[in-house]
Amino acid sequence: MNKTTKLLMSTILGASVLFGAGITAVQAADYKLRAVANSNENDEDYDGLVVFKDFVESRSNGKVEVELFIGTQLCANGTECLQAVEDGSVDIYISTAGGAANMYPYVQVLDLPYVLSDDRIAETVLSGDFTREMRKAILKDSDDKIRLMTIGNTGGWRNFANTKRVVKTPADMKGLKIRTVVADLPQELVKALGASPTPIPWPELFTSFQTGVVEGSKNGITDIMGMKFPEAGLKNVTLDGHAYMSALWYMSNENFLKMDEETRKVIVDGFDALQQATFASPKRKSIKAYADFKKAGGNLYVPTPADKAAFKAAAQPVYTWFKKSVKDGEKWYALLSSEAAKAEKEVAAAHAADIN
Repeated sequence: MNKTTKLLMSTILGASVLFGAGITAVQAADYKLRAVANSNENDEDYDGLVVFKDFVESRSNGKVEVELFIGTQLCANGTECLQAVEDGSVDIYISTAGGAANMYPYVQVLDLPYVLSDDRIAETVLSGDFTREMRKAILKDSDDKIRLMTIGNTGGWRNFANTKRVVKTPADMKGLKIRTVVADLPQELVKALGASPTPIPWPELFTSFQTGVVEGSKNGITDIMGMKFPEAGLKNVTLDGHAYMSALWYMSNENFLKMDEETRKVIVDGFDALQQATFASPKRKSIKAYADFKKAGGNLYVPTPADKAAFKAAAQPVYTWFKKSVKDGEKWYALLSSEAAKAEKEVAAAHAADIN
């Protein structure tokens, strides 16, 4: 065997060893998780899943493999996907509060307007006991099949936007046809502010703005710009920040508990990393989105403290509706409000310590 042949054989042998090792590494995964997000690769949900996948696979030394399904490959909507988590065909799923309201009506507490005042307050609340209490409730109501792992963000804050005029006060909302999802709570909010709630499927919204079927919406700026709504006439945004766009991340409880304790810790830490990624992602993406909105001729109005107080006062019927119409609504409203008040005290104390 000549020198060239020996070198070639050595290269082939080395490659086969590496290739075989790769196969072994993939086959060695003890747990394979199928994670679903009904969005796209430009979304905060995808950013969070990428961080989760990298964290869990690396920290478990290949013991856990995470496969991502972005879009509607495995299931198409909140009810269908949560049922898939229940039966174990999907391991991880993310929904908005509205997307899960059909199965767990009390999660709509996260959409109550003007309870969480800013990012720091919202992030403090969602990183603490509030999420643990909601986890207990969902476990109970799903017969221990669905485990709420964490609550992150998907799109920043919901603000009112419309094609007709700059909205500065609740009175300016009167008569506007505002697109909502089918869930009750956002429709109650729109009615409380004197506008007309109009449920429209998301894919039809651009055309609906163009034709005047609806004249406004309640969305985050990244969604507005991602869908190019200014081209359909949506040119006025009021930064009232009425709802933090919470993202609830679930996992099959059965599959979670099948894991050994050390692996469960890795999964929990992975969801913590995911949460932090989804807290940060909308902040960065919104910078460009607001700049692009202005370039497109958009008008941004920042409400004064008095304006925001007026919006909150006008929204009071929504709190009453929630407490009376949703099972345990009084409990969940009180819990979110008390956790928000506690977070505000913590942040105020931190300010006092850090600015002096």
